[in-house]
Amino acid sequence: MRIKYTISIVFFVALVIIEKENNIISRVSDKLTLKQTPQTPLQLSGFSHILLKHNGSFTSLTKMDSTFTLMKQRLENYSEHQEVMTRGRKHILLLATTRTGSSFVGEFFNQQGDNMFYLFEPLWHVEKMLTLDTGGTNATAAAKAYRDVLQQLFLCDFSLLESFLDPLPMDHITTALFRRESSSSLCEESVCSPFIKGVFERYHCRTRRCGPLNLTMASESCLQKEHRAIKSVRVRQLETLRPLVEDPRLDIKFIQLVRDPRAVLASRMVAFAAKYKNWKQWAMTGDVPIDDEEVRKLKGNCDNIRMSAEIGLRQPRWLRGRYMLVRYEDIARFPMRKATEMYRFTGIPFTPQVKSWILKNTQASKETSGVYSTQKNSSEQVEKWRFSLPFKIAQVVQKVCGPTLKLFGYKFVSSEEMLTDKSVSLIEDKVFNFL
Repeated sequence: MRIKYTISIVFFVALVIIEKENNIISRVSDKLTLKQTPQTPLQLSGFSHILLKHNGSFTSLTKMDSTFTLMKQRLENYSEHQEVMTRGRKHILLLATTRTGSSFVGEFFNQQGDNMFYLFEPLWHVEKMLTLDTGGTNATAAAKAYRDVLQQLFLCDFSLLESFLDPLPMDHITTALFRRESSSSLCEESVCSPFIKGVFERYHCRTRRCGPLNLTMASESCLQKEHRAIKSVRVRQLETLRPLVEDPRLDIKFIQLVRDPRAVLASRMVAFAAKYKNWKQWAMTGDVPIDDEEVRKLKGNCDNIRMSAEIGLRQPRWLRGRYMLVRYEDIARFPMRKATEMYRFTGIPFTPQVKSWILKNTQASKETSGVYSTQKNSSEQVEKWRFSLPFKIAQVVQKVCGPTLKLFGYKFVSSEEMLTDKSVSLIEDKVFNFL
């Protein structure tokens, strides 16, 4: 009796374990995907019906043995599918704002080679369409749209992005993708449709001329790549991207690139002269209306950057090990060291090809260092703004962006002499813990 009773308990425990395992798999089966087939859910069927009872007890030791064998196989298969889902594949999102050096830093991943699928500013289309539809960008609607498009792109699905392209693609073929030539992955031979002289002459793709982009071919190419990276200056709040972390199909990490807000403003006044005409006028007169909409917008931008960084640096459970903060000034001064740290953080091998590109493009001459160029003498860029931004404007930035400056380790200037004194560094030595 005791033996029979013990066996019954063992069977009961086995049944409980199996049922729990089956429930777990049922909950995640819709999310799990096989490698290179993000739209195909795993076919996981229940097996608890194999446990047959007779008068409240199991029928035989043979069936008990087979049940344990099936349970073991099922658990092993489940583990294998989890491993296939995340094995080695990394998803990197480089977050920044305009004029922070994000195009330059994005090249650290764009130059990785055949194992990287890199996209340059795909959310440009989303922002443009939302602005046209509503006359302005609704923050909540934009955040959701940005998140959903990013999620699909990391899964190599371009269908949602297509709906934001203007004109709409025909048969998934478009001539309208923003800065296609800035993504090496979209200029490779596998996605480069035939170039017809006189018809497609304006589509230059780095070292080759291509016809319109076939997004189906781009998706197929993306699926073949080991890693995927996207650069964007349009995401306002890190918290809105939490669903990407919780998606079991993605192994995503965020790199937030920041820069001294005074330097950012100085750069924008040059690059976007028409939009910043008020600031240019104030720079000449020295009289800045602190309650002006443009000043409030500057404060809002600084606050968004700071709040996202505060969340990332706090390392909440959902973000633990997935966030890295990098200052542009540190990259400009120590490009190889910071690139090494970034690659170590992502878990992706730092290739000689990337190292070679960094060496070549951080020592550029003045002739190749245009406003939008990624070829710059990077160490010179750190201090350049101090000799173009008037002290009065710097004071305004310090007033409305003070907490942001403090968080990122940028020193305040108290006089025009201090602002232009090269012997005084405005960058604190600061380590941001991201692991």
